[in-house]
Amino acid sequence: MPKKGFKALLLAAGRSTRMAPIDDKNALRLLGKPLIQYQLEALTKVGYTDIALVGGKHNLDFLREVAHENKKATARRPPPRRGKQGGASKAGQARITIIEQKKLQDGMAGAILAAEQWIAGKPILVLSGNDLVQDKAFNKFKRPGKDGLLLAKKVSTYFPGGYLTITQDGTITKIVEKPGAGKEPSDLVNIVVHYHPDSAALIQSLKNTKSKYDDVYEAALQRLFAAISYRAVVYDASWLPVKYPWHVLDVMEKFLPTSPSRGSHAIKKGRGVKIAKSAIVNGPVILDDGVRILDNAVVQGPVYIGKNSLVATGALIRGSHIGDNCVIGFGSEVARSFIGDNVWTHTNYIGDSIIGNNVSFGAGTVTGNLRLDEGNILVDIKGEAVDTGRTKLGIVTGNNIRVGINTSFMPGKKIGSDSMIGAGIVVAQDIPDGSFVYGKSELVIKKNTAKIPKRDVL
Repeated sequence: MPKKGFKALLLAAGRSTRMAPIDDKNALRLLGKPLIQYQLEALTKVGYTDIALVGGKHNLDFLREVAHENKKATARRPPPRRGKQGGASKAGQARITIIEQKKLQDGMAGAILAAEQWIAGKPILVLSGNDLVQDKAFNKFKRPGKDGLLLAKKVSTYFPGGYLTITQDGTITKIVEKPGAGKEPSDLVNIVVHYHPDSAALIQSLKNTKSKYDDVYEAALQRLFAAISYRAVVYDASWLPVKYPWHVLDVMEKFLPTSPSRGSHAIKKGRGVKIAKSAIVNGPVILDDGVRILDNAVVQGPVYIGKNSLVATGALIRGSHIGDNCVIGFGSEVARSFIGDNVWTHTNYIGDSIIGNNVSFGAGTVTGNLRLDEGNILVDIKGEAVDTGRTKLGIVTGNNIRVGINTSFMPGKKIGSDSMIGAGIVVAQDIPDGSFVYGKSELVIKKNTAKIPKRDVL
């Protein structure tokens, strides 16, 4: 377990414009739990029991709810067993503090400064909601020494993050934020799981550092490297950055159920699940409480279907995550997509898409997910066409959206929250929040001069 007095600071305030129209990635629910809950559980497993969540005004209530649920979940666990030396072999209940970051534009630096009073000069582990790693990554931070530690991952292709330069013994000499493809000083990308042995020095460096870019934290680290030894902890397991909307699909794939076997025996069912005899369900599949699958529907794993969702007659779901209280309507196909809660489809095709909460698609509406030239799909991020690295990508939506019948969405388009999209149109551009979208068409009516023959049944 970490030494007494160690604290963990989980940064969850950012409303990254790069993730739009996804409002808060921390709240994305996977297998029935918000994403941030998994990070909390990983921290408590290795013994961090004094944790602060830094949020913004927009999500403080959500973070309080997460803290409350975490408290209930840990209270239900059996008491920790005693080790040979009398110590606990498992961590107990975590004490979680909620802290508000009032100036979200100040980024990571502002989040840490907002927690200055709570940190109180103690050694601190800092984590970002942008980086998801396996539990074993935190094992490397169980018993840190006098050196600072930064988790790092070797990459073979460019990632728009911070890159580390290190000496032979792993001492960090330099951090360069977003150097640009071809200008990387090394192949080591910084992952925000950082241990600071001298938090007072970190706070002072943050206060003394100014930058016209969004790299105050990294610039403050660079100043610290001259005074305090920081080492890179090279991590070789799974790392899932959540920087752009399409990264949600990468996260989804990791959370979907896996099984060494397939077929009906690889199905996990909750309470009250009903599957029609003519339906086909091939695992690995998780069906949460109250799921109903009607006649001739096909569910091809890996798939998760949330509480009280309905898969209607003739529907097909494959490689997807379906939220709670959804209706995958008659004749609809959902392929490799993340579907939020309370989503309704009606004879639709939803492919390689990320759909928010409370979204309804009119009959016949489809999402395009493949360019005609089958090249990589580009997405507009703050006015820049960013290559997703994916040849298949549908749409990304916010919450509270209604779409009319027979509407087509072009690949890689983003649909803002609280919008209505009219019927019978092709949506080939991003739609801002709060939009009402419709297309104009003109009917030409003239006299019919052709004869219409009768048809025989046979």
